[in-house]
Amino acid sequence: MPKTRINCPNCRQPIVADIDQLFDVGQDPSMKQRFLSGMFNVAQCQSCGYQGLLATPIVYHDPEKELLLTYFPAELSLPVNEQEKMIGPLITQATNSLPQEKRKAYLFRPQTMLTLQNMIETVLEADGITKEMLAAQQQKLNLMQQLASATSVETMEELAKQEDAKIDSEFFTILSRLIEASLSGGDEASARRLGEVQQVLLRTTTFGKQVAEQSKEVEAAVRSLQAAGDKMTRDQLLDLIIKAPSELQVSVMVSMARPGMDYEFFSKLSSRIEKAKGDEKTRLEQLREKLLEMTKAMDQQVEARLAQAKQLLDGLMQAADLQKAMAQVLPAIDEFFLKVLEEELQAARKQGNLERSAKLSQINQILEEASAPPPEFAIIQEMLEADDEASLNKIMQEHKAEITPEFMELLTQLMTRPQTDNPEINERLQKVYSQALRMSMQSNM
Repeated sequence: MPKTRINCPNCRQPIVADIDQLFDVGQDPSMKQRFLSGMFNVAQCQSCGYQGLLATPIVYHDPEKELLLTYFPAELSLPVNEQEKMIGPLITQATNSLPQEKRKAYLFRPQTMLTLQNMIETVLEADGITKEMLAAQQQKLNLMQQLASATSVETMEELAKQEDAKIDSEFFTILSRLIEASLSGGDEASARRLGEVQQVLLRTTTFGKQVAEQSKEVEAAVRSLQAAGDKMTRDQLLDLIIKAPSELQVSVMVSMARPGMDYEFFSKLSSRIEKAKGDEKTRLEQLREKLLEMTKAMDQQVEARLAQAKQLLDGLMQAADLQKAMAQVLPAIDEFFLKVLEEELQAARKQGNLERSAKLSQINQILEEASAPPPEFAIIQEMLEADDEASLNKIMQEHKAEITPEFMELLTQLMTRPQTDNPEINERLQKVYSQALRMSMQSNM
């Protein structure tokens, strides 16, 4: 992301901004997410406080989808020949990044986008996300906002019943993600309000009631597996699955105990089928077919997720700026990516590929740093372990410089969301908060 010195669009004072004009997904896969997020080319002026999107030419290139899109802001008011002079070098840079054998005809027919929104929609459509799908999602977000803004539970329930047909699996998925985003951002009030919306939907809407009922069945299946303990045998697992009262509970057990459903497991099931008679034999045969379908589908999903993780890792390995690329893809990191990373790192070390091993280790280190708790947590833990008030005051004095507004904000979050059911720990946390608040106030006097 190149630093560029420009004049503030509002007050014309010189400022430094990060400007991206070429989004080449082939060179850096994380650029796609950055582009779609809209969080790019944003200027912030320290003089007048202006913050907004800079008007600048943009080229988007995705060789896999054979997309070459150009956008030139109308507000720049430049003639066509001047526009081509500014866009041309960006297209040339995208073309030169490809080996000769991968330079296809689409590179000579760049598509001109009239608006930035049109450009984003074109990228999404190439991924199978149509305008109609985007419009439908926006309607769900609008409905969610209306529900969250309801003045009473009764009003919320009435609105939910009126819009029953719009509340489906996707609606609940979006709602859950918004709750998670609010919690991770420290917005307790929004998370609590959205949680209230979720509870109303679960008891008043058609789909919500189905989800609630399924949740009970899932919990029942989980309890059955937990009751069997860590040393559950294949015979015990088979008994649980055969006795499961619904297909949903069977599927939950399969997803949680897939490693135990191997050749030996199915051999035991086949033995029981051979000994059974009549309707029971037919039921067990149908169960075997269903289990084979479920395990096959699950294995295919795992393979697909691992393939996606491998593709993401390969893209990161080619990124010119690994730190920036990692920052863009951190939300997409999951257990599948970590598994692929570990396997690739072991393979590189075994092959003696020092260059690849070093870069994979760098990716691993960035992930560890990103997942590590902030240093304030270590200080709070030290304070909580103080034996008495004198020891606590001593620790406070030692870390006086670290008791910043950010530190107090973290303590406040911990106070409003108790971290344990142990009243003694919560009481200690209250004392730490009181002492830190007193010290903070004294420092500001």
